Amino acid sequence: MRLHGVIPPVCTPLTDDGEVDVASLERLCGFLLDAGVHGLFAGGSTGEIGQLTDSARATVLSTVTRVAAGQVPVLAGVIDTGTQRVIEHARAAGKLGADGIVATAPFYVRTGPAEVAAHYRAIAAAADVPVIAYDIPSNVGYKLPSALIAELAHEGVITALKDSSGDLESFRRVLAATGDIGFPCLTGSETLADLALAAGAHGVVPGLGNVDPHGYLRLYDAARNGQWNAARAEQQRLSGLFTIIEVPDTTRIGPISAALGAFKAALKLRGVIAHAGTAPPLLPLLPAEVDKVAAVMADAGIPGKGRK
Repeated sequence: MRLHGVIPPVCTPLTDDGEVDVASLERLCGFLLDAGVHGLFAGGSTGEIGQLTDSARATVLSTVTRVAAGQVPVLAGVIDTGTQRVIEHARAAGKLGADGIVATAPFYVRTGPAEVAAHYRAIAAAADVPVIAYDIPSNVGYKLPSALIAELAHEGVITALKDSSGDLESFRRVLAATGDIGFPCLTGSETLADLALAAGAHGVVPGLGNVDPHGYLRLYDAARNGQWNAARAEQQRLSGLFTIIEVPDTTRIGPISAALGAFKAALKLRGVIAHAGTAPPLLPLLPAEVDKVAAVMADAGIPGKGRK
């Protein structure tokens, strides 16, 4: 599995009573596939993996794999606090048809490089599908060292990296250390995608890609063809659209509620999903905030049906 291109971390639409909205999730996956994405990542941070029950995780993944139907690789987040819990998720994901699993470092307990290495080796030994390392220190409290990533890559323990650290220097070190083995390195940044691609990234995994997959595909194609002025221009437009996450009042709700609530509000405005609710304890946007999201979308040239 050689991951590349635009692989959105799929949002998880919910019904008003908090269950997975399967019909909306099917429409969202169809919307992304019709745009031409190169893969789908179910159960990432954007998919509210930390708030979903095991049953909801299974519903999300089975829906995404069914809609994808082999057209593109489907990655499954197996994010949890400890190794044995992750292994259980990994085995379940394999049975549900995932082509690869995405795992962070363990969290809640403080760990060091030796423990993190053992964590990934145990997951790889137990899983039936490839393991992708997910570097997101803002959420798990640990930055994967570039030397450790390279070591695990050369051992074949991990088969790709999703880097959401925002540390481009570390990302460049991983690219340099793994270039001889064709190790796919993907950036999770919405706003630094052009710079990461210029540095040699193989693809992008942007949460905002749910809202505007076509924009990230244009950015990726421009970068792949060496059209860097076009790539920078598209990145600038997407960065403007990304300011939807700054609309909510963060004295009322936290930054994750603000970001995921904005993504879902935008998807509802686009007519892709039916409800913009988020999983507890995350809170949705207020009506006035949704109106501001619609205005930002309009400035970025994204159509919306208006708030109802």
